[in-house]
Amino acid sequence: MNPLTSVRGSIATGFVVALLVSLLIGPTGFMELGLARWLHVLSGVMWIGLLWYFNVVQVPALAEAAVDKGGPGGAGISKYVAPRAMFWFRWASLATWLTGAWYLLRAGNFAGAFMLGLGSNPTNYYQLIIGIGAWLGTIMLFNVWALIWPNQKKILGLVPASDDEKTRARKVALYASRSNFVLSISLLLCMGSASHGLPF
Repeated sequence: MNPLTSVRGSIATGFVVALLVSLLIGPTGFMELGLARWLHVLSGVMWIGLLWYFNVVQVPALAEAAVDKGGPGGAGISKYVAPRAMFWFRWASLATWLTGAWYLLRAGNFAGAFMLGLGSNPTNYYQLIIGIGAWLGTIMLFNVWALIWPNQKKILGLVPASDDEKTRARKVALYASRSNFVLSISLLLCMGSASHGLPF
């Protein structure tokens, strides 16, 4: 049985390889690497990767397919790809937020981050930068679960909706997704800069 022939097998293999790498690094393994941070980055890559896929690839491709009268249309994407991508997208968003909160709690920075480092004198700049990222991520999580997913269920036919409701749902989901796409650029700046310094 080749584990690379399935998604589950590939994910499991990836985790086994990561475990081996952590054991090679030292006796504390995952804890030395920072399990919370690693899981946060891992789930964040899935979430933001899918967000960028939707905005840069899928939505423009479906728009082109809709106007291509002689083409195959977008039914295959809407029926098979989008529901699966939305599953991973929404759960990765939640996993990213929860593992980020866990990481901040472990380091004693949760409250300080959400107060943007303003509770200390002088201002804690790590908490300010990571806090801006945390607030952006919280807004994005809200958009996923309160705006994007409920409207995508209508668009994909997972819940009953009239044509007018689907038209409104497309607009709300698009703008919420595009807002998240825009916010993700600053979010990534904050996430990288908090530990590694601003890139300019």
